[in-house]
Amino acid sequence: MTDYRDRITLESGKRGGKPCIRGLRITVYDVLEYLGSGMTHDEILADFPDLEREDILAALQFAADRERRSVVA
Repeated sequence: MTDYRDRITLESGKRGGKPCIRGLRITVYDVLEYLGSGMTHDEILADFPDLEREDILAALQFAADRERRSVVA
């Protein structure tokens, strides 16, 4: 698997600066929400032809890394 940092981009003028997939207007949050609602990888890829399977995995890696770094008080 490629490092998620090769696929997740942050641009202040795009989607409010939220982490996006490869500069597209699809955010990591969007992908996670689709997965959380029960969509399969194949369904997401069919609905968003610009996405690649590695993009979905990168979104999951990004979320896991962010969670690992969060501190609970």
